[in-house]
Amino acid sequence: MIKINSYIFLNDDELMFSFVRASGPGGQNVNKVSTAVQLRFDVGRSPSLSAPVKKRLAELAGQRMTKENVMVINARSFRSQDKNRRDAVERLVALISRAAQRPEKRIRTTISRASRRRRSENKRKQSMRKKMRGPVSRDSSDF
Repeated sequence: MIKINSYIFLNDDELMFSFVRASGPGGQNVNKVSTAVQLRFDVGRSPSLSAPVKKRLAELAGQRMTKENVMVINARSFRSQDKNRRDAVERLVALISRAAQRPEKRIRTTISRASRRRRSENKRKQSMRKKMRGPVSRDSSDF
């Protein structure tokens, strides 16, 4: 049983692990030992998650989510299979806990009359400042 937060728990049988050979440097260890972990979690069929959490999780997962609503997490950072397995589970827990948080509703506010007035005054001052930088006209009345 994996605890996500105080009200979401995942059963161990909901997670499917497969072990593959990791790519990259590592010499014989990489060539002989399957240390990389591929964690599969069927979001669509999970009884532990509510529908809104599943929807937010699908948005957060992005390309890690397949068309069948199965999330795939690849972990290959460590040289040991056990550490990669723990890393994959921790990343899954982090994603689900982020999806479990309800987004705060945005409260629309209006701009105050005083701030609109200040903005238009500043715009007018800036306009005058730029206008004064323009070319000086040579009228005969100035001489």
